[in-house]
Amino acid sequence: MKIKYSLESINDLQRVVEFVEVKNPYAARRIAIDLQEGVDKLKQFYKIGLPVLKASDPEVIRDLYINNYTIRYLITDEIIYVLRVWHNKENEKIYNKSFKPTPKSSAV
Repeated sequence: MKIKYSLESINDLQRVVEFVEVKNPYAARRIAIDLQEGVDKLKQFYKIGLPVLKASDPEVIRDLYINNYTIRYLITDEIIYVLRVWHNKENEKIYNKSFKPTPKSSAV
């Protein structure tokens, strides 16, 4: 399966890494690597995340937990869309907006 990132998820990744980078550049790099490795695992094990029970279709919208971070993603027939990324201390309600894949989403 292919992975595509929504524009929001790219901004989320940049935001969480930059936040940590101010105090600890090494930790920021480690977080970026851990999150990327987690997303890469989805290519083979796309159902590794937990279903989002509040979603209209919990089987296709899932949360992958990597340390203190949540990666929300959408499973389609050929593509996994990374929707949002946030630290678990952040308010999840911000990230519950519906997602519609756009041509601006980037593939990995």
